[in-house]
Amino acid sequence: MPQPLKKNTETTFQTVSPVDGRVYLERPLNGPADIEQTLELAIEAQKEWQSVPLETKQRILTAALEALLLKSEEIAEELSWQMGRPISQTPLELRGLAQRARVMIDMAPQALADIVPPEKEGFKRYIRRVPLGVVAIVAPWNYPYLTSVNGIFPALLAGNAVILKSSHQTPLCADRYAEAFETAGLLEGVFQFLDLDHENTELLVADPRVDFVNFTGSVKGGHAIQKVISNKFISAGLELGGKDPAYVRADADLDKTLESLVDGAFFNSGQSCCGIERIYVHEGLYDRFVDGVVEKTYLYCLGNPLDPETNLGPMIRNDAADFVREQVAEAVQQGAKSLIDESRFPESKPGTPYLAPQVLVNVNHNMRVMTEENFGPVVGIMKVSSDEEALTLMNDSDYGLTASFWTKDTDKAEELAQNAQAGTVFVNRCDYLDPTLAWTGIKNSGRGCTLSLVGFECLTRPKSFHIRQNL
Repeated sequence: MPQPLKKNTETTFQTVSPVDGRVYLERPLNGPADIEQTLELAIEAQKEWQSVPLETKQRILTAALEALLLKSEEIAEELSWQMGRPISQTPLELRGLAQRARVMIDMAPQALADIVPPEKEGFKRYIRRVPLGVVAIVAPWNYPYLTSVNGIFPALLAGNAVILKSSHQTPLCADRYAEAFETAGLLEGVFQFLDLDHENTELLVADPRVDFVNFTGSVKGGHAIQKVISNKFISAGLELGGKDPAYVRADADLDKTLESLVDGAFFNSGQSCCGIERIYVHEGLYDRFVDGVVEKTYLYCLGNPLDPETNLGPMIRNDAADFVREQVAEAVQQGAKSLIDESRFPESKPGTPYLAPQVLVNVNHNMRVMTEENFGPVVGIMKVSSDEEALTLMNDSDYGLTASFWTKDTDKAEELAQNAQAGTVFVNRCDYLDPTLAWTGIKNSGRGCTLSLVGFECLTRPKSFHIRQNL
C-alpha cells in the first residue's frame, strides 16, 4: 500500500488489538520533516486539483469508492482486529461509507453551484464557492471510515487537498484510502496521510498552510484544536461526542421502540457518539419497557469479535471498560439498581476490555452515569410523568448531539422536538446519520457541520464576481 515517507524512524507506535491484547501492528511515527514534505506536496497538488472539472473529480472519487469496496471483506476483518467490533457488523461500516460517499458525489454539483443574484442590466454578478486549500482531518477509531468519509469526499470534491491523521488504533484505514485513491488515478499529493503523536498533530494543525481542520474526538481534544489554531483565522469542524437521550411516550409502539433503543444503546459496545445513553419513559409504559429492555439485553452474545455468532465485542481498551465499570459501581452505591446479571456473560472479566452490557434503573441526574458520557454498553432508564418533565431532563445535559422521541403521535413529537437541545432530532428512530441532512451538534457536542448540502459550506469560501459589461 502507498505510504508517506517515514523519516522519523526512532519513534514507533503500536496498535494493540482489544480482541486478544496482542500487538496487531507497529510502525514508525511521522515527524516534522514528514509534515513539511507532505504540506509542500499538498500545496502544489491542490493548485492543479482545484482546476480539474467537477465531473472528473466525481468520476475519480467514484472509482476510488469502488476500489475500496472491492476490499470489503479484508477491510472488515482488519477493522475487527483493530477496534473489536464483531465481524458480523463491521461490513455495515463500509456500506454506510458507500451510501454517504455516493450521496456527496451526487449532490456536489448543487452544493458547489454558483449563486446568481437577480439580473442587473449591464452587469454580470455571481458568487462562486472556491476551495480553501489544505484540509486536515483527524479521525477517531470508533467509526474510522464513517467519520472520515464525511470530510474526505466533500473536501476533495470542493477542490481541496486532504491530509488524514487516523487514530493509532485504526491506522490501516488511511492506508486503504490511499490505495483506493491511487487505483482511481487521483493526482499525487491531493490525498495524503500521516501517523502522528499529539505533539506533531498540533504542529500540523497549527501550520499556516492548513486552511481547515475536521476533528472528531473528545471535548478535551476539541479545546486543544481550538487553542492550537488560535494563531490564525481558520475554522474547525468539531464533533465531540454526546450523552444522547430518548423519550418513550405512553403511546409508543413497544416492540419497535425496544428493538431500536436497545440496539442504539449497545451497538459497537456503546462506543458511538450518537448512541443512546439515557432513556426517559412515561410511567404508563415504564414497567413493560424496562422488562423488555432486560429481555433483549440477555440476547446479546459477548465474545471474540471474529466469531460470527458474536454480536457484542470488547471495548477498545481495558481502561475504557474500567471507566464504565466505575461509573456503574458508583451509581449503584448512590442508589441505582443494576438489572443485568453479569455472570450470564462469562467473557466479561475485570481487567479486560470485555464488558457485559448493563441496564440501570432508580437513576437520577446526580449520578455521573446520567450526565457524563460513558461511551460504553450501559444505559440508564428513568420514569417520567409528562412530556414536559421528559423534555426538561433531556435538555439537562452539557451535550447536544441527537435526541429521539418515540410515539404514535408524530405531530406531538415534532412539536416537542422543536425545543430539544440537539443538532439532530429523531422521531421513532435513533443512532443514524442521513447523509442528506446536516450532521451537527451544540453545546459540548461541538460545532460545525458535515454531510448534506450545508456540509460543503465549511470546505469552501465564497468569492464574489462583479463585472460591468458596458463601460
